[in-house]
Amino acid sequence: MLEVKTNLTKKKGRFERFLDWVERVGNKIPHTFILFIYLTVFLMIISAILSFTGVTVTNPATKEAIKVKNLLDAEGIRWILQNMIKNFTGFAPLGLVLAMTMGIGLSEEVGLLSAFMKKTMLGVPAWAISLAVMFIGINGNIASDASVIIIPALAASVYLSLGKNPLVGLVAGYAATCAGFSANLIIVGTDALLAGITQEAVKILDPKFQVNPSMNWYFMITSTILFTFVGAWITDKIIAPRLGEYKGKIKYLENKELTLEENKALRSAGIAAIIYLIILSLLVVPKGAILRNPKTGGLIPSPFLSGIIPIIMFFFITISVVYGKKIGSIKNSADVPKLMAEAVKKMSGYIVLVFIIGQFVAFFDWSNIGVILAVKGAEFLKNIGFTGIPLAIGLIILSTFINLFIGSGSAKWSILAPIFVPMMMLLGYSPAFTQVIYRIGDSSTNPITPLFPYFPILLGFAQQYDENIGVGTLISLMIPYSLIFMIVWILQLFVWMALNLPLGPGAGIFM
Repeated sequence: MLEVKTNLTKKKGRFERFLDWVERVGNKIPHTFILFIYLTVFLMIISAILSFTGVTVTNPATKEAIKVKNLLDAEGIRWILQNMIKNFTGFAPLGLVLAMTMGIGLSEEVGLLSAFMKKTMLGVPAWAISLAVMFIGINGNIASDASVIIIPALAASVYLSLGKNPLVGLVAGYAATCAGFSANLIIVGTDALLAGITQEAVKILDPKFQVNPSMNWYFMITSTILFTFVGAWITDKIIAPRLGEYKGKIKYLENKELTLEENKALRSAGIAAIIYLIILSLLVVPKGAILRNPKTGGLIPSPFLSGIIPIIMFFFITISVVYGKKIGSIKNSADVPKLMAEAVKKMSGYIVLVFIIGQFVAFFDWSNIGVILAVKGAEFLKNIGFTGIPLAIGLIILSTFINLFIGSGSAKWSILAPIFVPMMMLLGYSPAFTQVIYRIGDSSTNPITPLFPYFPILLGFAQQYDENIGVGTLISLMIPYSLIFMIVWILQLFVWMALNLPLGPGAGIFM
């Protein structure tokens, strides 16, 4: 069980008392499965009320009238029964999690992960760990949502291998991949996806105006470097002291040298990794390679990025099998699926939870309540007549609010872009500026968003180290990241506006 050290002689500050309150209240919330049952029933009732009162909006992208669909009328009940299994099996994170669990879990079962951590972490200065986790996590969105699964789990293992509280690494890794999701040192799929939506919104006013995926690049490069240090500071100064010393059942790896057999097995796994990456490079790097975009020849978007999950999964399976055969933890081919099954067993609680979460998300989408909330909020902000810094802050707040109800970043931007991009252009602001404002609000609150589909995964990982940890504890640990990241990001935006700095190549703040 997790034990947290507290200094009773030291008076807690207001912020720390607030986090304590969040933790207490949050931990009184029913089990996540039961909570989502309550939320689903509440959603069904609200859909019936809003449908009965005739709430309707016009979709700014399609100009079509959108009304709330009643989940409790004949059509709604038929849809629920006909789609219940599909809502479960079609819940996108489920396949991602299970695929990554089979790959990374196999490496853990054969002993590769612990041996690798022991090998790489020996002699690493403790002060650099938080910086490394934050930097890798923030840049992890090159692998899209896969980073939300991989990096927190690996960060927890790293912290454990150093005798530190693994929950600190888990929380830091999750915060980095979620709150820093938009930032990166390079142009990734997220940039291309959002730019494509922005381009369509720009056409409403100026069909000839062109946007490109790199239009927020300079701003995001700076954000990456800035939040690496900010996130590490939050981890070391707020999160680690709050969690205290780890007293759980899982023991950390002692800093002992690897055996001769482990070193040989690691060397073989390393050779297998190099061969795998060489083959992958041949499929990605050359012009006309089969994993490049068959139409444009580029990598954004491409089969390589869209297929990154199975690519990573097969990578871990390959090196794990080689290591296991060499070390003796895999004696025959039948051992491989058995060990993978053992890894998946640990996620059984998550699979059960996904059933109800999948229903809630699908119900919310089908009822159109999320779209109506987004459009109504955008119309309100447009009508109050804000300009300049107040308008920028208003857009950020609206993005954070909508993020509580719609998990998909591209879905939110598809709704908001046709409203705000033309409006901001008429006020003299560039599409690049509007897009970066949206990204700030969308990313910084990801870790505390109830509908973000990866939060239950974080809870599942955390409960492997402390079975008594609750939702309130995790939310209280995520609030410092979300709040401080948003404040720093807003300050960074103010600096950009004051100095009129370029947001990216050929993309400024003003038209």
